[in-house]
Amino acid sequence: MRVVWSCFFLFILLIFSAFFALISGNLDLKISDVISVILYNIFGIGSIDPTTQIVIWNLRFPRILIAILVGISLASAGVIYQSIFRNPLVEPFILGASAGASFGASLAILLPAIFISLQISAFAFGLLAVFLAYILAFQKGVTNSVALVLSGVIVGSIFNSLVGIMKYLSEDSQLREITFWMMGGLYQASWYDIAVNASFGLPCFIIAFILAWKLNLLSLGDEEARSLGINPQIYKIIFIIIATLINSLSVSSVGIIAWIGLMMPHAARMLVGADNRAILPVAGLMGAIYLLICDTLARTLSSGEIPVGIIVSLLGAPFLLWILKARSAKLFG
Repeated sequence: MRVVWSCFFLFILLIFSAFFALISGNLDLKISDVISVILYNIFGIGSIDPTTQIVIWNLRFPRILIAILVGISLASAGVIYQSIFRNPLVEPFILGASAGASFGASLAILLPAIFISLQISAFAFGLLAVFLAYILAFQKGVTNSVALVLSGVIVGSIFNSLVGIMKYLSEDSQLREITFWMMGGLYQASWYDIAVNASFGLPCFIIAFILAWKLNLLSLGDEEARSLGINPQIYKIIFIIIATLINSLSVSSVGIIAWIGLMMPHAARMLVGADNRAILPVAGLMGAIYLLICDTLARTLSSGEIPVGIIVSLLGAPFLLWILKARSAKLFG
């Protein structure tokens, strides 16, 4: 019941956060305006002001939905990676996905005639980075977790160096675009991005949730998992594919947003315990709420827009420090 009530409370909080985000901004809007726009666009009821329609339906609504989807995806990827590697300090970019995606985005910005779509380029190179890390760590039919992490660090370092070369070769406007993309932002969110993320991200999340009990077994270690009747190598590959897909898809849509995949699994464990069947939905809802709040702050704190990755990091670092202090007190207090 604790898990059910936690999910219910977080879902209600998510709804309130979404409505608050819809009415927050430079244009003063009311909840009645939001309801009118929703009724008009979904059910064809009533009439609305064209400016209100553009601001709510074309600008803010896509941002809110993409924040929810990306928040769920990054938090879920963090849960999966931390369980597979049995390390609470692992985050979704540990295997070089962010570095690969950054290189792909840089190529698309620097060579737009060849790489027509920035999102596709970032997504493809994010997947390539994780694939290379896995191939480097694969030896004698087995993938050791430590070797996989080290391979991810190596691949990430290589791609980060390539991004540095891209920055060196770029013009001022291109350099600014690359830098701004790497800071993360939801300002270019569209209904197309929502459709893509929902079509691929939500099925991956559902599959991960269905297989969450196997993720529990993997978190016990390879020998224990094998003794309990599952093949750890096969399921590691399955979960890494799931986590990499949703992670790379999120990065290709909104740029690099760190901390969510690291923080939310910790917060979920503190709330509902160590069972991944409970952690996945709770962490997902927490990630959606957190990113939604951060994005609302990013576009309302100043007349311009602050990259949401900066807000996420500024709020995330104290949170992780608090967790570290709390756990240290339990261990040594």
